[in-house]
Amino acid sequence: MTTVLAIKPPDQRAPLFDLQQVVSGLAAVRQRWREAQQRSTEPGGRELPSRDALAQIMDGLRGALFPMRLGPPDLRQESEDFYVGHTLDTVLHALLVQVRLELGYDARHGAQAPDGLLEQRALRIVREFAHDLPRIRALLDSDVVAAFEGDPAARSVDEVLLCYPGILAVIHHRVAHRLYELGVPLLARIVAELAHGQTGVDIHPGATIGAGFFIDHGTGVVIGETAVIGERVRVYQAVTLGARSFPTDASGHPLKGLPRHPVVEDDVVIYAGATVLGRVTVGRGATVGGNVWVTHDVPPGANVTQARHHESAGT
Repeated sequence: MTTVLAIKPPDQRAPLFDLQQVVSGLAAVRQRWREAQQRSTEPGGRELPSRDALAQIMDGLRGALFPMRLGPPDLRQESEDFYVGHTLDTVLHALLVQVRLELGYDARHGAQAPDGLLEQRALRIVREFAHDLPRIRALLDSDVVAAFEGDPAARSVDEVLLCYPGILAVIHHRVAHRLYELGVPLLARIVAELAHGQTGVDIHPGATIGAGFFIDHGTGVVIGETAVIGERVRVYQAVTLGARSFPTDASGHPLKGLPRHPVVEDDVVIYAGATVLGRVTVGRGATVGGNVWVTHDVPPGANVTQARHHESAGT
């Protein structure tokens, strides 16, 4: 005879944890943080931009910039302009909301600005950004062509645009850099970090990058805030353009915004794993080999390898 053991269902009414205690504990931690930062409680609503909103904005912008490749799968060319217009009308108004949030946050926690001036500034930023989209698209065209021409494995520019993580990172950077220039660095940083999370490519939105930029493979690339990169530059995975040191103030805090990252001139190639640190210049047409550590200027046309430093490609 088989004995069947009755299994008592769990009591659904019994709490798994003391929810009120957890909520109260989190409230106390938030209050301590605000007091330490000399900030008051948020004034009746969200005071910071939203990563989720910006992710949706970037989805729309990618589609508007490349409608027949990154837009909806059922889009036909005869409807292209209608789709671009409708999408931009939606995402630019959504962007305006996020710009207002950042400017309002800055006003509350820094120099106070009258509401009227803040609204005028938000409108100006979004208007200037919108009018700059054709230039951004032209820059991205040069990046796509550079990737296609620089990678023998690429069979078409469409493959590059649809598949290459370096191109996704550069699309985000071109948008983020313009937002950074227009005075909304938090929005710019969020846009950059959305691509960083997807691709492993970490480009600070403050970095200035010329046309025809190609990141091959992508993962592990780091480009710092004050880096300046010329035209037709190619870098490979795990390249770092970083800072060597951080000047500090009298209290030992790093000084913000000072030039501390490399200048890479036109037609430079930097191979996988190379690290270039400090405000050094890599001269036009130079090649930096894989896994090289560079902390001094590299002359134009030089070939830097682990074994030795060639002053020109012919030596």
